[in-house]
Amino acid sequence: MEPDPPSRAWTPIVDAGSREPRLLDRVRLAIRARHYSLRTEEAYVAWIRRFILFHGKRHPVEMGEAEINAFLMDLAVRGGVSASTQNQGLAAVLFLYRHVLEKPLPVLADVVRAKRPQHLPVVMTRAEVRAVIGRMGGTPRLVAMLLYGSGMRLLECLRLRIKDVEYGENRIVVRDAKGHRDRVVPFPIVLRAALASSLSRVKGIHRRDLATGLGSVFLPDALARKYPRADREWGWQWVFPAEHRSRDPRTQVERRHHLHETVVQRAVKQAVRDVGISRAASCHTFRHSFATHLIQDGYDIRTVQELLGHKDVKTTMIYTHVLNRGGLGVRSPADTLWRAIPTGFPDSRQLRSRPNPLRQEIPPSHQLEAGEKFDEDLGDSDDDY
Repeated sequence: MEPDPPSRAWTPIVDAGSREPRLLDRVRLAIRARHYSLRTEEAYVAWIRRFILFHGKRHPVEMGEAEINAFLMDLAVRGGVSASTQNQGLAAVLFLYRHVLEKPLPVLADVVRAKRPQHLPVVMTRAEVRAVIGRMGGTPRLVAMLLYGSGMRLLECLRLRIKDVEYGENRIVVRDAKGHRDRVVPFPIVLRAALASSLSRVKGIHRRDLATGLGSVFLPDALARKYPRADREWGWQWVFPAEHRSRDPRTQVERRHHLHETVVQRAVKQAVRDVGISRAASCHTFRHSFATHLIQDGYDIRTVQELLGHKDVKTTMIYTHVLNRGGLGVRSPADTLWRAIPTGFPDSRQLRSRPNPLRQEIPPSHQLEAGEKFDEDLGDSDDDY
């Protein structure tokens, strides 16, 4: 079952004309005017509050580059945060100065910007994907299969509406994804029956909510005012609704939200632990595996870029690491000297019995032909990536 929604300390924004909004309320107004998400709003407000408290509650208008750098240095040195976390704090503070205080910072080049390291994504093999999903059940299992079968992000999947799943075209329309762009992803045929059964149960929940006078869902961009009855229509309901109703933190209206992401995250984490995968696999690993396996199957990089919704093909190029097997496709010279020895590395007697490679060529019997012995001895296969 879904956990109760976390309580959020929400400070309502004052009405226009009553009094001048406080600084953090002005931050919220600036964020909402730009149609940023609620998660971005909460994160930015938290970072700005943390920045002010770090400098003894001094007003930001009295501070500048020196105070920003001191804050960022403390995050990196004393806090030990990652580069992405440090840059998120910087983005929030810069938003405060640019869009709320409207105070230009004269020398942005002097602001500390952490360099994010480039890591290869964690990818599960096809057998590992099958094993992990096999250990799951219920709605989390269905969500995990959609993540791997379509390449969606977790929240993109949980925010799907009934109308976005097109059975006739075998496709799913991802609305307002990262970067505020829509895209189309494949709808796995193997999930048609399972998802239809799940939607039948969801429809029963929706009918019961309507019978109690509820049954509405959140609609973006003032659509609820344009179409007063649309929030109760079947097509706008969540594909994966929450088990319990909760209150919207902005409007305080009681609605049934979509399934909380922690429900799926915990189920995936437990399944990964049960299978015995030592790598840090998560819900996002299904997306990495989707892209990697498509490239292994011969799909071109532009197609994968479009399915993933990447703005730049350079972001998608990281998945081509599967083509650079063994370090840019180079076979280790050790594999041409020795066959795989079951007991470990060759000992001194085995080395002395070998011909001196400096005096004569390696006998053909010690070389690999067509890679067959390599695959058999060292277990080289697609499942290793």
